[in-house]
Amino acid sequence: MKVRKAVIPAAGLGTRVLPATKAMPKEMLPIVDKPAIQYIVEEAVKSGIEDICIILSRGKGLVEDHFDRAPELETRLLAGKKMKSYEQVVEISNLANITYVRQPEAKGLGHAVMCARSFVGEEPFAVLYGDDVIMGDYPVCQQLLEQYEKYELGCVCMKEVPFEQVTRYSSLKVDWLENNVYRVSDMVEKPATQELAFSNYSVLGRCVLPPEIFQILEVLPKGAGGEYQLTDAMKILAQKKGMIGVDFIGTRYDMGNKLGILQATIETGLKHPEIGKEFRAYLKVLAKEL
Repeated sequence: MKVRKAVIPAAGLGTRVLPATKAMPKEMLPIVDKPAIQYIVEEAVKSGIEDICIILSRGKGLVEDHFDRAPELETRLLAGKKMKSYEQVVEISNLANITYVRQPEAKGLGHAVMCARSFVGEEPFAVLYGDDVIMGDYPVCQQLLEQYEKYELGCVCMKEVPFEQVTRYSSLKVDWLENNVYRVSDMVEKPATQELAFSNYSVLGRCVLPPEIFQILEVLPKGAGGEYQLTDAMKILAQKKGMIGVDFIGTRYDMGNKLGILQATIETGLKHPEIGKEFRAYLKVLAKEL
């Protein structure tokens, strides 16, 4: 079955990047000249997604405003004959059919996804984590969708993390299938010790799930951090039917982390068609002083 819908959980408070997120949602922090969440929406659209549900919390109206029309701005740009800027602004509002749902309380990623149940209905759907921007010519969401259609099993994108850091992530029990594709039979969210980890493969930023995940989520007990963890629901799905893990192609940036934000900005700036050349020259001069 073709996957047409995606959910982007973006209700987190962004406490790791305070004070910037006191008044601005972390999803709106810019990577050069676009907010982080726009890169995520564009990835979904490039992957063939038609309908997107963004999960928000109170105080995040800026996200809705960004993807809405801006008549006054558009009129001003047209009057000034700034056609390129005008086209960019209008294009944002035409990226996809976007629905917004509010998560009333911060109860974890599993709870955030559960808030999208009415939007999803009885269809498979992609989840693109609002904290994770993944850059590359081959959209990671598309990589997962292709494997979902091939194996007809839920899929997660994954990467190896240093074993000493695995307790901060999730850990997957995997068996190689082909190329960069693995079968996932079990997983654990933030194992208490390295010894309790299945491997140093962790879920990072994207998954594609069948609608039956909601039946698991509605009876799921609280997990790590006293929250409803999506990983715990996927663990049950993996044990029951198995899942697919894709060692994805692309570069991931953690936008809930100060270093991740800087890395995303610098590396994207170096490739930017307008400022890339000048920025590279600046960094070469700066590097001599380090």
